[in-house]
Amino acid sequence: MSKTFRPWEVDQGWLFPPSVKDLVPPEHLSHFVRDLVREELDLSSILETYTEERGYPPYHPAMMTALLLYAYSRGVYSSRKIETACVERIDFMAVTAMAKPDHSTICDFRLRHRQALAALFVQVLRLCQKAGLVKLGHVALDSTKMRANASKHKAMSYSRMLKAERELAKEVERWLSQADRTDEEEDDEHGPDHRGDEMPPWVKEKAKRLAKIREAKAALEREAKEKAEEIKEARARREEELGHRMGGFPPRAMEGKPKEKAQRNFTDPESRLLRVGDTYVQGYNCQAAVDAESQVVVGQRVGAGQDDQHAFLPVVDEIEAGVGQRPRELSADSGYCSESNLAGLEERGIRGYVATGRREHRMASATNNVKSKPGPLARVMRTRLRRGGWRSRYRLRKQTVEPIFGQIKEARGFRRFLLRGLEKVETEWALLCTAHNLLKLAKVRVR
Repeated sequence: MSKTFRPWEVDQGWLFPPSVKDLVPPEHLSHFVRDLVREELDLSSILETYTEERGYPPYHPAMMTALLLYAYSRGVYSSRKIETACVERIDFMAVTAMAKPDHSTICDFRLRHRQALAALFVQVLRLCQKAGLVKLGHVALDSTKMRANASKHKAMSYSRMLKAERELAKEVERWLSQADRTDEEEDDEHGPDHRGDEMPPWVKEKAKRLAKIREAKAALEREAKEKAEEIKEARARREEELGHRMGGFPPRAMEGKPKEKAQRNFTDPESRLLRVGDTYVQGYNCQAAVDAESQVVVGQRVGAGQDDQHAFLPVVDEIEAGVGQRPRELSADSGYCSESNLAGLEERGIRGYVATGRREHRMASATNNVKSKPGPLARVMRTRLRRGGWRSRYRLRKQTVEPIFGQIKEARGFRRFLLRGLEKVETEWALLCTAHNLLKLAKVRVR
């Protein structure tokens, strides 16, 4: 007797086509994201940009927003891959109601509404707060270096720019002079349809490269002058506080000249060459402040510099702006330690646990250029951490924030930004943090 199997009738038609909701389990994340965007998020800043009544109706902005948030929560980031998922994956169809926007539409929507999409982070964070996920008893702050959409080999140092500019300028000028002298003689060589003095393709490329180098060189010089002005102002304020002129040699940065090793990338000029372990990457420095109890991201920020100190207090203030209150405790590694940052925590009434060791205490500010000693607040912080020992609240830092970076980079596979420029990168990082919080919120809502 042969075994009986369930029927497998591929060509069998359905008399009543099912709803796409029937093909995805009711507790699936796709339903949660779609309904949350439709019912709980304020999309007025996006909707009010659609004022033209003529033309073919566009896809609904709420659907496009839900599609992007769901795609980011599922580790699908490329507009082309999102387009493919809308065609091949039932869960994406449950979000779009079988609509199939192409990759150009998806990319244009993300770029056009990047500021409004980034602002959704605060809305989702407040929903997490209502759900009881934001306690702010202890918040850990850390950063991760994320690769930019640019190669580090497409960067050039200031000293190399000076040399290349002279070489290319001489070569282009030499060819132009030669073309002027031999104009009439080259008619036979180039044919009657050409003047004979056109630039060959290789000269055009070198001319373009020369223009790029000059543009990058000017940008580095402009940044150096702006930095010099900031240092002069900071030094003047410090001298006014002291009541006398500061001794020693002034910092070289006050000269307003770029360092010879200062680099600028031609593909994404706003990205920077950042040190990661024993190597360097062309990328951005991404900050995340995470609630220790629920691992919800309560503050986020993106910068282009290696140093984390400048981002410390702005991220702390963003926490209060987002949820309306400050954390009781905050931990961070030694990269955030400075007298001004520790003083800022005291002014805000936040008990800090900030590491003070394992870093060179050299002042990168304008006051002087000599090796500095830890200030009084840093010494107090060091004593606090030593007294706590293995029971110190500082131990919560790594176990709170590091898993977030692991989930974004490893579990959801985001290792490199798709867009170029700091403003666009800020939108991408905000979407990543928003998607992470949505996953945390979904676990609470489904229970």
